[in-house]
Amino acid sequence: MNMPDPQAFAATWMNQLANPSAWQEWTKLPAMGGLGTAMPSNPLAGVFKDFNVTIAPARMDALRQDYLQKAGQLWQDFMSGKTPALHDKRFSGSEWSATPFAAFTAASYLLNGEFMMALAEAVEGGARERQKIRFAVQQMVDAMSPANFLATNPEAQAKLIETKGESLTKGLQNMLEDMRKGRISQTDESAFEVGKNVGTTPGEVVYENELFQLIQYSPTTPTVRAVPLLMIPPCINKFYILDLQPENSVVRYTVEQGNTVFMVSWRNPDQSMANLTWDDYVERGAIEALKVTRAITGQDKVHVFGFCVGGTIAATALAVLAARGQQPAASLSLLTTLLDFSDTGVLEVFIDDTQVAKHEAKLGKGGILPGGDLATTFSALRPNDLVWNYVQQNYLKGKVPPAFDLLYWNADSTNLPGPMFCWYLRNTYLEDKLKVPGALTVCGVKVDLGSIDAPVFIYGSKEDHIVPWPAAFASNGLLNPKKPQANRFVLGASGHIAGVINPASKGKRSYWVNDGASEKKGRKAALTPDEWFAGATENKGSWWPEWARFLKEHGGDEVPAPTQAGNAQYQPTEPAPGRYVKARA
Repeated sequence: MNMPDPQAFAATWMNQLANPSAWQEWTKLPAMGGLGTAMPSNPLAGVFKDFNVTIAPARMDALRQDYLQKAGQLWQDFMSGKTPALHDKRFSGSEWSATPFAAFTAASYLLNGEFMMALAEAVEGGARERQKIRFAVQQMVDAMSPANFLATNPEAQAKLIETKGESLTKGLQNMLEDMRKGRISQTDESAFEVGKNVGTTPGEVVYENELFQLIQYSPTTPTVRAVPLLMIPPCINKFYILDLQPENSVVRYTVEQGNTVFMVSWRNPDQSMANLTWDDYVERGAIEALKVTRAITGQDKVHVFGFCVGGTIAATALAVLAARGQQPAASLSLLTTLLDFSDTGVLEVFIDDTQVAKHEAKLGKGGILPGGDLATTFSALRPNDLVWNYVQQNYLKGKVPPAFDLLYWNADSTNLPGPMFCWYLRNTYLEDKLKVPGALTVCGVKVDLGSIDAPVFIYGSKEDHIVPWPAAFASNGLLNPKKPQANRFVLGASGHIAGVINPASKGKRSYWVNDGASEKKGRKAALTPDEWFAGATENKGSWWPEWARFLKEHGGDEVPAPTQAGNAQYQPTEPAPGRYVKARA
């Protein structure tokens, strides 16, 4: 199925500015103003043609009648001079309600969009096909917003008049610069530099191979707990999401809690790494980092931490080691991580047999997946926030986006080796084999997540669209089955990233815990996510202190903090954050 690409829409924006009707013809949607023309009998024909789906005639008639009734009322209001209410943040500016025509344009768009989505919801077919149709239609509806075009955006027109054309000139400059970069600017990237004002927690690189650098952070307390912490971030992003600025750094907070912290900094792959596999990331990445961390600290046990894909790699590595008779984890912490891939949220629209086979044919035997491709995919999941908002502000109004460290990190994309990426897609997202004991062979052994002998801390974000929190919760049933009472699940507010990066010092948002869940785990059937949430208590502020207490509980005795990084075998080579993280895709 050919789904709209928001980045491509943005790149061709200039051709559409003055001609929304051309866009309307391309998508086969009702006209922008829409109510003076005949409604197409099947406006989604272009989307439906690739699927064996239908809409029941009775359902179609009901939707048509509802649409015509609402359209008729809107038209009457317009003719009588009544300004329609616009309950959508895209049209919250006073300019949209200042004139009846602007308000009517926005209101008719919202009505048409509502009808389009109702049609998408009404299709009869398989769950995966229906989700793909909903996603594709939502992409088109979002792209069609009158706020995206100078000809139909009264805010941009007012700015044009106010600045005597300067806003349009600046907008064109912004767009040309973004076309040069190949992506939409979401923040003032000149305001940040890795190692200067993001990724600044003091430390030293104590080991490196072609795949990663290992950073040991400098202690800030006179004593630390004996058990060190190894952090394994996602390899599809840069690690400094966990070490942005001092006030919102997970790394700095964890060091301040009296932990000796090590960080894996994945290398940004180039063509020399085009043949690396999932096994390489597990064996030469996570397992090697564990080995070095244990050697430097002299400890047999290590707290292992994984975030997103880093958590999948970390859990796989511990399962490989368990198959080899080794149990090096004092605890395992997983943040917004999938081990059970039966519910992958909206990402399912990009993954099916055809799409995976296409990737395998292109990259399975070697090659590099460009980081920009991944960035485009993730932007498509929230196009209004991550694409069209910036089209409107940067291009139509000529504004420079404000400095925001998280969005700077978001634009700092990372490549992936093709064989590793293809293995991951097929064996987890497509075939969901990781959760099945013995179904996968990794690094020469059959993996069984249930063989990992360590207490587990699992965090999910309530509004996560990449790792739905019930899917994160499902790891409870896969890990530590002999001692499930030692596992702890915490649910945070917000999304995949903002929920995690919620500093304890700010007192923002909230999180949920269910302290009675461990007593209920002795029953024959495990708690479902709904049962867990029904018994959970909401707490104001950050979930970070909950995790800090978990680490302290399993962290061993207090010992003097190390006076220098590394040891005789693994000596520091350069200051944190190291050079690997600074390589751009």
